[in-house]
Amino acid sequence: MLEYLRNAAEKTWAKILMFILIFSFVGWGAAEWIFTGASRDTTLVRVGGEEISVQQYNNERSRQFSTMSKEEQRATYADPAKSDALIKKVIGSLTMNQLAANRAKDMGYAVSDKRIADEIRLYPQFQNQGKFEPWLFDMVLHNSGMSERDFANMLRRDILRQMALGSFSVSVEVPQFAVDAFYNARHAKRDIKYSTLKFADFKVGEPNEEQLKTYYAQNPKIIPEKRTVSYVFLAADMNKPDEYDDGFKKAQQVEDMIISGASMKEAAEKFKIEYVVVPAFARNEKISDKILSDGLIDKVFAMNSGMESELMELKDGFAILRVDDIKAEHNAEFESVRKDLVAGWKKAEQRKNAYVRANEDLIALNKGETLKGAKSASVSRTEGAPIVVLNSAFAGRDGTNTITEDSEAFYVVHIDKNIAPKSDDKKKEAIRTELKNLSTHYVSDDYGQFLKRKYPVKINQRVYDRFITK
Repeated sequence: MLEYLRNAAEKTWAKILMFILIFSFVGWGAAEWIFTGASRDTTLVRVGGEEISVQQYNNERSRQFSTMSKEEQRATYADPAKSDALIKKVIGSLTMNQLAANRAKDMGYAVSDKRIADEIRLYPQFQNQGKFEPWLFDMVLHNSGMSERDFANMLRRDILRQMALGSFSVSVEVPQFAVDAFYNARHAKRDIKYSTLKFADFKVGEPNEEQLKTYYAQNPKIIPEKRTVSYVFLAADMNKPDEYDDGFKKAQQVEDMIISGASMKEAAEKFKIEYVVVPAFARNEKISDKILSDGLIDKVFAMNSGMESELMELKDGFAILRVDDIKAEHNAEFESVRKDLVAGWKKAEQRKNAYVRANEDLIALNKGETLKGAKSASVSRTEGAPIVVLNSAFAGRDGTNTITEDSEAFYVVHIDKNIAPKSDDKKKEAIRTELKNLSTHYVSDDYGQFLKRKYPVKINQRVYDRFITK
């Protein structure tokens, strides 16, 4: 038998068969390596040629979370807005650190292992009675979920950040004339006179049909585009490899069944997974749904009617979306908004009449006549009159006359004179500090933009959706 196999192995057909078998095994192994590797990708952000991993994100989030009070921690868990703010803060901090590290590397800066060891020994958290204790170091790292390598790398990045950005911690000196100008602009007052012409004080009749239709043609009410969406969702703990693999295989079977022509509902029933229909909603409408994040809603509004998404990996499982129906943006029917049109037409007419009167009063004021119904006031930039009047009072010179408007009235304003503030050294010093901080912020922000141009920042949306978003 063995002799037969050895003889057969020399024949051409046997060599071809062996080549096919070997190629199949190699191909299968390569595909497994490629696709499994892709599913295990944990690069969250790329900064230039460097990567920030999900593990680094988790470490930094844990660090920042530990600095919060119990009340702040509970609020972060309970409030999606606070949770999103923490996510952005953590990613922003990691990104800025990496930008600085990239810059430090290009400038030839380096941090030796001895420097890292010396810094660790100086940490108060690792000391007992002023002496470094290895067991304290191990305990703190264990409780924070960090390895020694993670902590050393974090410390190295912090030191490199200081090397690259340390100069921006030095405040910019502010000249005295700038402090004085800012102080005078902020604390000066104006003596003014102004009259108020409320739209509601001008009486108008009822509109006829032609006037109403003309008004509607000029001011149509737009009904925004709405979409009806359905999806299947397979829950899975994406951080557990076995559960992830089982879920992924099952989700692929669901996807294959849908591609073969089955409905989402049929596929969901067969594989006993969740099927959800989301009623029609507009793009900016707030909806209550556990998987439709802002990113997925943007995706939904980029799809055509009847289109299904690819199989998506989310933070808590796998999903396939479908756009079932699209109701295009359109004008509301005339009769359905008649009541609102009547109110809108009346206010427009009242505004028109108030504007005519305001211009008559302004013309008379410019001729030297007394402003009818005027009120005198000494105003600051923040109080003493309606905000639009304050803006006008400080926008013109002494003796200026003008008209300004808010949503309910026109105002005719006359500026009498500017009143310089009394000097206050304490307030001026506070302004100096404020201007120093602003100047430093502007310089560092400009440098930050330079770093982002030099080392482009790109978020790995696939990993972000899987590990970070809910």
